[in-house]
Amino acid sequence: MASRRRFPVSVYDQINVTSLIDTLFFLLIIFMLTAPLLEYSVDVSPPQMNATKIEPDDHSKSINVRKDGTILFDHREVSMEQLQMELHALKQEQISSKIAIYLRADRELSYGGVIDVMRQIRMAGFEDIQLVTEEEPKS
Repeated sequence: MASRRRFPVSVYDQINVTSLIDTLFFLLIIFMLTAPLLEYSVDVSPPQMNATKIEPDDHSKSINVRKDGTILFDHREVSMEQLQMELHALKQEQISSKIAIYLRADRELSYGGVIDVMRQIRMAGFEDIQLVTEEEPKS
């Protein structure tokens, strides 16, 4: 008596990548949503002020100064001397586009501390320095 199969067995010669593409798009969306938030993950509370909103782009760098005087350049802790060296190196790499420097300093930091960092940025040859503040609450 010959056995008969109820369902025919067939060999698939193609890979179904639909689930892989769905996962890829999901991860891409998550990355696109979280990447802008990484800039504001540094614990700095700038003062409040009504000003026009600035949007960082590919030709901008951020410098954060915490209330204890710690300087963060592109999310890396640096000393004042290291900041000066990295800014000089960045200025040497600059080809034709103008690089904007966004300076976020804690509101409790002394005025002199912010001016010292601004002085280092100016000495490196950067003219476009933007001071970042928080938006004032609307009353």
